[in-house]
Amino acid sequence: MNARWPTWCRPRRPHTLRGKLSAINAMILTLGLLLAGCASIAGTQLLLMSEVDESVRSEMAGLSGAEINSRALMGICSFAEGLTDRGDARLTESFGRQSFILLDAAGRPLPMCEMFTHTPAENADAYVRAIGDPVALADSGELASIEVAGEHHRVGVARLDDGALAVTSTRYDGVLKAVHKLLYLEAVIAVGLIALLILASRTAARRKLRPLEDMVKTASAISEGDLSRRVDTSRKGSREVEQLREALNVMLHQIEGAMRTREHATAQLRQFLADASHELRTPLSTIRGYLQLYRRRMLDDEEKERALTRSGEEAERMARLVDDLLALARLEARPVRDHRPVDLACLLRDAAADLAAQQPRRVVEVAADDPVTVTGDEAQLRQIAANLLANVRTHTPESAAVSLGVRVEDGGAVLRVADHGPGMREEDAARIFDRFFRADPDRMGVPPARAKPRARGRVAGGSGLGMAIVRAVAEAHDGTVTIDTAPGQGLTVTVRIPIAVRAFAERT
Repeated sequence: MNARWPTWCRPRRPHTLRGKLSAINAMILTLGLLLAGCASIAGTQLLLMSEVDESVRSEMAGLSGAEINSRALMGICSFAEGLTDRGDARLTESFGRQSFILLDAAGRPLPMCEMFTHTPAENADAYVRAIGDPVALADSGELASIEVAGEHHRVGVARLDDGALAVTSTRYDGVLKAVHKLLYLEAVIAVGLIALLILASRTAARRKLRPLEDMVKTASAISEGDLSRRVDTSRKGSREVEQLREALNVMLHQIEGAMRTREHATAQLRQFLADASHELRTPLSTIRGYLQLYRRRMLDDEEKERALTRSGEEAERMARLVDDLLALARLEARPVRDHRPVDLACLLRDAAADLAAQQPRRVVEVAADDPVTVTGDEAQLRQIAANLLANVRTHTPESAAVSLGVRVEDGGAVLRVADHGPGMREEDAARIFDRFFRADPDRMGVPPARAKPRARGRVAGGSGLGMAIVRAVAEAHDGTVTIDTAPGQGLTVTVRIPIAVRAFAERT
């Protein structure tokens, strides 16, 4: 059976990046302080103990090199004890720094004055027991650490001239106390440093990671539908965070633009479908109505003839509408089908001749530099001129003169069609390139007070796609279309198309 910790006593892992960074920093500092503390304590203890060892070895060398025996050493002890009785404290202190024990050749303690030995006689046996084998220690010349009566000694054994052994030792309890104090001090300092590091790390992490929190808030707001939100750039972070924030803002800007474009395209598609269905429904309703009247035998011969004529007109209107829709679809799918040199001057003169044939009483002026050549699809470019003149023919009275011109200007071809008709209002001009849009009747000279607004009137005729096709063809040839109009001042349409070599070198 696997034992599990209770839920309340399981260690919790830091879930936030700030907590994880603080924990990692704390662990690294703790490990570093632990290693540094161990090294410093070991080094300090080694240094202090080397001084103790040097003192003991110095005493051993003095005893071994003095050619002294146990009797002489006892005499020195008696002499020192006599001086002590006379009150010479300096001598007592000098002889009392070290502990001496005399042993016979077999390692048994010999009597000696207590002042000199600095070791009570009853502890001599304890020293010998702690040392273990004094004879072997004397032969090896090594030092030993022993503990007697709660005191720690560093012990060395020197052999005298008569074979006796002199045990000399130095207490190193002070060394241990110093090491313990150093250990305590380093522990206190380490705890303080770790606490300070955790506080500083959390503060720094909070400040550095605050931009990430802003990113999370921004992402949450965007997920709720607020595409205009951006990450706050006033708070400074690390270089990587700054790069991430900048990249995120750029991405959000692109996403917002894409969404706006998608919404606009969706709205245009809905409007296009609504307009197309409306435009097709009207002629179909007319044709269906006449067919129902004919089926019910409710028309006489004259009315039948008129019904057939109107049905044919509506059928032609639907055909033109479908053709225009197909033309727009082709332009959007494959803008330019053919790349050939096209003389716009010749093209404009042909269109002017067609208009003069249809409306002989209209004054048509043509100003064309010969030749003005661009590279493109001739059929599409002819459709520009045809649609512009059809717009003039449909929406202006025949008495209104029209001026046509084409010339080279700023490295491009400029085609201009200007009529002297009633002009357009500003709100109508803004929508002139919309699909299925038709201007109000005042565009044809009807006074505004008497005109009823209708953007899709039938009086003017046409499908409402002519100007949309003009703009689509111009854009397919890397060109632009602009208009200049005002009520009572006519309408001027300017089409700019780049010259052949510049515009289409890459395409060919």
